Amino acid sequence: MVVRSATLKRETRETGIEMTLEITGKSGKLTGTTGIGFFDHMLNSFCVHGGFEITLDVRGDLYVDAHHTVEDTGIVLGMLFGKILGEKKGIKRYGFGVVPMDEALAQAVADISGRPYLVFNCIQTASRTGDYDTQLTEEFMRALAFNMGATLHIKAEYGVNQHHITEAIYKAVARAVREATEQTGDDSVLSAKGVL
Repeated sequence: MVVRSATLKRETRETGIEMTLEITGKSGKLTGTTGIGFFDHMLNSFCVHGGFEITLDVRGDLYVDAHHTVEDTGIVLGMLFGKILGEKKGIKRYGFGVVPMDEALAQAVADISGRPYLVFNCIQTASRTGDYDTQLTEEFMRALAFNMGATLHIKAEYGVNQHHITEAIYKAVARAVREATEQTGDDSVLSAKGVL
């Protein structure tokens, strides 16, 4: 399998992010830090279960809160997927992931269609886990979906421990994106229109 990769740098008044994404198809890892411990843990899980290598350097206005850092990391990651996948030729396009984490269960379905949309139907049992505001999971997923040009449906109907719920969500999304970005060996676009 050919390694697909791209690098992007994005500077705003709130964050400065430089990131490289490699879609390897093998167990991946995160190199670098966002400055938010639990979020780094989630991104690393996303890498491991998605087959992605992410190297990043993030400077965010964490003295305000983590919102801009988490959202902008999702924006840049989504833009990198969009850059790598281009016209979306030769990929499976659709992907599904379901992940249990002890008492919690999450599932995700992805369609890399060029039509960004997010459905996020996930319970929340705590407002924070570590230094991470759990509401930011939805913000990250929205930024990811809209900037990679994907329809993403995420569901976590039950669970007690918020760490487990959140981690199951990130892993399920990783598995769905991994499947959707898999190469088919066919250089066509999977669409009746012939283009996405």
